[in-house]
Order: sequence, then structure tokens, then C-alpha cells
Amino acid sequence: MGRKRTSLLLTAFETMPIDYPATRAVVEKRLEEVRQYRQIGFIRQEAGITMNYEPRYHGSTNTVGKPAERTAISNVDRENELERKSILLDKAMGGLTKMQREVIERSYLDDEGEYDFISCGEMGVSDRTYRRIKADAIRILALAMKLEVYVEREAEERCFEKIMETQMVGESYKLK
Repeated sequence: MGRKRTSLLLTAFETMPIDYPATRAVVEKRLEEVRQYRQIGFIRQEAGITMNYEPRYHGSTNTVGKPAERTAISNVDRENELERKSILLDKAMGGLTKMQREVIERSYLDDEGEYDFISCGEMGVSDRTYRRIKADAIRILALAMKLEVYVEREAEERCFEKIMETQMVGESYKLK
């Protein structure tokens, strides 16, 4: 048996206070979004214009509604965002090993929708090894695409809320 290779990103993942289930959900959501974009493409919104034959009397707001402009800007921005996410995923996938890349492509990016136990049988690895490779690949993708969710932030926010509540209770006690 050879020495197990550990990625520098995986070592960083273990040392930082990262909420793994939340991070995994964010990465899976991004992978699904990119998969849909690559398979279907971008579906543009269309402006829904309904004519009204009665005049509408408003106050003098001097504002003009521009639904077509908002729709056009939204379409361009959304398409550019999806293209940027796809390119970023390609760059992040370049940092994975060959086996990790194949697992991610089979699990999330292929349009066939194979189950994991079928994929691991075709790849010639056990189910446990397949799940371990998949988890490591998701961790690396999370760090490479900067999608990690930290536990510390949530704890700090809750702690800050509790401090504020106790200070408000203390101030109301002083006023009485």
C-alpha cells in the first residue's frame, strides 16, 4: 500500500471551522445550476406588456417605468453570471484528481442521472471508496470556488443577538 495523498485544500478544510453539510448543499446547488445551464442554455425572460385602455392618473412623480429595460438588463446579467459560474467550475475541476473529476461528472454534471451504486460498479471501486472520493471532491470544489460556509459566523451572530438582548433587558431594568 502506498502513502495516501492528501490535498493541501483538504488539510485547510479540516483546520477551518466549516459547516460541512451546509457547504455540501451550496456546492451541490451550484453544480446543479451549472448542469442545467450547460444542457439547456439560458432561458430569457420576456417583458409582459398588458395594454390598459383607461388613463391612469398619478401624482407628479416624474418617474418613468421601464419594464423592457429592466428585463433586458436582467437577461444579460443572469446569462453573464451563469457563464462565469461555468468557467469557474471548469477551473476548479482542473484541481481535482482524475478519479474525483470522474465522480463529480457522473454524479452531478452528466445528463443520464445514474445512481451512485451503478457508477461505482462501472468505475470498479467500492461504494464506501466512491462516497469518500465524492466527499473529498466536494470539499475541494467548495474551497476552490469559495463556497464554504463557516460555523463561526453563525455562532458569532447568535452570541451577538444574545448580548444585545441582555443589554436591552438590563437597560429596561435600570429605567424602572
